Amino acid sequence: AICKNTKAVIINSPNNPSGVVYSPETVTRLCKMLKERSEELGQPIYLISDEPYREITYGAEVPYLPKYYDNTIVCYSYSKSLSLPGERIGYILVSSGCAEAADIYAAVCGAGRALGFVCAPSLFQRVVQRCVDVPSDVEAYKRNRDLLYGSLTKMGYECVHPDGAFYLFVKAPEPDANAFCERAKALELLLVPSNDFGCEGYVRISYCVSYDMIKRSLPAFEKLIAQYRK
Repeated sequence: AICKNTKAVIINSPNNPSGVVYSPETVTRLCKMLKERSEELGQPIYLISDEPYREITYGAEVPYLPKYYDNTIVCYSYSKSLSLPGERIGYILVSSGCAEAADIYAAVCGAGRALGFVCAPSLFQRVVQRCVDVPSDVEAYKRNRDLLYGSLTKMGYECVHPDGAFYLFVKAPEPDANAFCERAKALELLLVPSNDFGCEGYVRISYCVSYDMIKRSLPAFEKLIAQYRK
């Protein structure tokens, strides 16, 4: 898919919606390919790494992309690692190894001003200052993941095992993910069809809720899949 018009490749790891974390081996292969294609085309191809879930992992290593590839730009949000949904405070790192790094940095700052992202709320600047070196406690997410993944796979759902983030990617028991989500709504289960992510036939379940809510949801998931066994 890379051609002379390609300016950048965007990756998201840990991934939304699947929870997959790209391994160092995968990252190495990706960066090798980008270097080769950049040389063939005679122009830099930037790697934009979207990493709001960097700290929310369950034993998986999240590679630091600038160590692997010079032309890397990292986007990060504390709203996930600090469990502050909706509070979009974070940063963009333009690697010093980037081609035209100074110009890219100026463009990022200019775009932020043009879009109105000038000053992060002072309250959350102070929150970040106090918490920036404090490791995230992901135990509650892991407990939720283990309960939801273990229970749904036992029921017969086909699930992608998440190594990070707080989403479970589940194969719908029918080809139409939207129709499956409508059936789930009737049982008061709110799922997101995978069509919006460019992948048909799956749904995304968020487990950043209370452990009790997941427990209470399990009978509904059992009733839902039972409809496909009849």
